[in-house]
Amino acid sequence: MTRRQRQMFVVSGIVIGVSFAAFLALTAFQKNLLYFYTPTQIAAGEAPTGYAFRVGGLVVPGSVKRDPDSLNVHFDVTDGGATVAIAYFGILPDLFREGQGIISVGQLNAAGLFVASEVLAKHDENYMPPEVADSMKKDGHLPIDYKSWKK
Repeated sequence: MTRRQRQMFVVSGIVIGVSFAAFLALTAFQKNLLYFYTPTQIAAGEAPTGYAFRVGGLVVPGSVKRDPDSLNVHFDVTDGGATVAIAYFGILPDLFREGQGIISVGQLNAAGLFVASEVLAKHDENYMPPEVADSMKKDGHLPIDYKSWKK
């Protein structure tokens, strides 16, 4: 093997190694992304099943059902266009209540139920997560005065 062939072999090995490392890094990064979907997008089938993502909206009044013997909670979230049923096992934030804007992190199961691993609520009673407000405005589901709409 000539000197030039050895150099080409080493350079090729380095290029292949760096390419493989970049592929692994991008794959890991892609799997750790948390996309945001509105209830309308979930109802339209745009959300993936089996992958974690975020869903946000307003908790539908009268939809919160707590299991008295456990920490299981079921509630519905809406963006004005569609409603998504959410199941959560755990202690909800103190500021969680009906009519409140929330964001949940979790996955859709095979039955179409969103199983949340985390529920986030904001401190202000007039708060709506920016992602939710933007998507509702874009979809045309957010009235001019959403504060009176959610009551």
